[in-house]
Amino acid sequence: MDYKNSNAEVSTVTYDKKEIESKTGNLYEAIVIMSKRATQINSELKTELLEKLEEFATHNDSLEEVFENKEQIEVSKFYERLPKTTAIAVEEWLDEGTYHRTPEEK
Repeated sequence: MDYKNSNAEVSTVTYDKKEIESKTGNLYEAIVIMSKRATQINSELKTELLEKLEEFATHNDSLEEVFENKEQIEVSKFYERLPKTTAIAVEEWLDEGTYHRTPEEK
């Protein structure tokens, strides 16, 4: 999914409990699934951000050469404005964009 074009809420929103638990029949199971998905999204976004910031990195230990890079600041601000990963995970869950399965018990 393209997280940059996500329609997830930026602020706090109240969701219908029945809508969230409707896919699994168990609210807590749904929350665990969304939590694991949020962790995956966070990992992907963090990796992407670090790759982009690595382009601007200076490999010099001198504190005298610290300077501001406008492109680096813009990249950082862009990622700060994205919705929280939990909001993206909830949006995916409600739009049925999250795949989950329950291991079969023996």
